[in-house]
Amino acid sequence: MAQKSAPTRIVILGGGYVGLYTALGLQRKLRAGEASVTVIDPQPHMTYQPFLPEAAGGAIEPRHVVVPLRRVLKRCHILNVRVSRIEDARRTVTVERPDGTADEIEYDVLVVALGSVARLMPVPGLAERGIAFRTIGEAIYLRNHVLSKLDEAAVTEDPERRRKLLTFTFVGGGFAGIEALGELEDMARFATRYYENIEPADLRWVLVEAAGRILPEVRESLGVYTVLQLEKRGIEVYLSTLAKSFEDGHVILSDGTEFDSDTIVWTAGAKANPVITGSDLPLDERSRIRTSAAMRVEGHPAVWSAGDIAAVPDLARIGEDPNAVCLPNAQHAVRQANLLARNVIAVLRDREPKPYRHKNIGSVASLGLHKGVADIFGIKLKGFLAWAAHRGYHVARVPTFNRKARVVADWLLGGLFRREVISMGQISNPRAEFARVSES
Repeated sequence: MAQKSAPTRIVILGGGYVGLYTALGLQRKLRAGEASVTVIDPQPHMTYQPFLPEAAGGAIEPRHVVVPLRRVLKRCHILNVRVSRIEDARRTVTVERPDGTADEIEYDVLVVALGSVARLMPVPGLAERGIAFRTIGEAIYLRNHVLSKLDEAAVTEDPERRRKLLTFTFVGGGFAGIEALGELEDMARFATRYYENIEPADLRWVLVEAAGRILPEVRESLGVYTVLQLEKRGIEVYLSTLAKSFEDGHVILSDGTEFDSDTIVWTAGAKANPVITGSDLPLDERSRIRTSAAMRVEGHPAVWSAGDIAAVPDLARIGEDPNAVCLPNAQHAVRQANLLARNVIAVLRDREPKPYRHKNIGSVASLGLHKGVADIFGIKLKGFLAWAAHRGYHVARVPTFNRKARVVADWLLGGLFRREVISMGQISNPRAEFARVSES
C-alpha cells in the first residue's frame, strides 16, 4: 500500500488583514488532511484599524474592534510569538517566545503578512513624548490620556501649565491622523460640559503635515474642504511644515512656530515591518517584498506576500506607470488576501495562480460625529452623508457577524445615551496605587 503523504505545512506570518483573511480563505476551502495552517502573531487578535478613531473617541467599545484569532480560525494553529528571522533557503522561520527563548518553525508554504510599523523620524523628543496610533492599546491609552489632561487642567492654578495640558498636537495628515484628531476633538469638546472651569475655547488642537495637502487618498478639493472644516472648529492646520523638536513637550515647527503641548500624536507614515530586511527575500527600494501580480515572491516559489509589506504590481495603473505597485491600505489588503488564499490552493492542486487586479471604489473618512468626507465611484460626499457612508462601508468590512452586530449596537446605544467621557488612566499604570500604599 502506498504511504499517504503528510499534509502541506502552510505558515502565515501576521494576524492582521492579510493574515486573517488568508487564513479564513484557506480554512474554508482546504480539504481534510490537505494542509495544516499555522498563524503566527504576537497578539491574539486582529485589529480593524479603521475603527480605532471611534474606539478612542468613545463611540465604539474597544473590544469590539478586535477579532479573536482563536475564535474565528478554529481549524488553524495559533502561535502568539514574535517573528525574528525568515530563511527561505532553509524553509524556516525563527520566532521568539514571550519568555525570550527562540525556536525554529519549518514550512512548505510561507505567507508573509507582517504588515507595517510606525515610521519614526530623527526628531528630538519624539521617542520620549510621542504617541503612535496603530493598535487598540494605543487608542485606549490616547483616549484616557486626553481626558486625564482635562482632569489635570481643571485643578491646576498655573496658567502656563494649563495651556500646555490643553494643547493637543497631531503630526500626519493621512487618514489615521485626521480621523483620530476629528474624533478626539469631538469627544474632548463634548466632555468640557462636565467641567466648571474648562470651555471648548480653552482647548487647542494643532495638525502638522509636511506635504502641501492632507488626505492624499481623496481628490484635492476634498482635502481643501477638510482643512476648512477643521479650521471652522478652531483646529490649527500647518501644511508644508515639518516638526523640528518635541523636547520636554516644547514643539518647534519648521516655520518658526513654537508652543508647549503635553500631547503629541505621531501618525506621519509607516514602513514595512523591518523583520524582512534580514531575510533572503528580494526587496524593493522601500524595503517591501517584491512579488508578481499573483502575489508570489520573485524567485521564491514557496513564499507569498501581500498587504503593506509587499510591493504587489498594480495592474490597474500599469499603463500609466510601469512600476506602479498597490497602495498600502486596508482595501487592497483584504482583496489581496482573499485572492491569495485561492492562489495558494490553486498551486497546491497544480493549477496556475491568478493575478491581482482591482477596481478602486474610492475612500471614506470620518471627521467626528456626523462629519466626514468621501470619494466613492467618482462621487464626492461631504458632511453627514459622507459620515454615514464611512460607517456603512466599514461595518460591512469588519470581519464576522458577531463584530458587525456589536459595533452597530454601540452606535445605537451611543445615539440614545451619548458617549461616555470618563478617564480610566489607572489602566496605564495599575500598580501605582499599590506601590504608593506599600511605601507608606
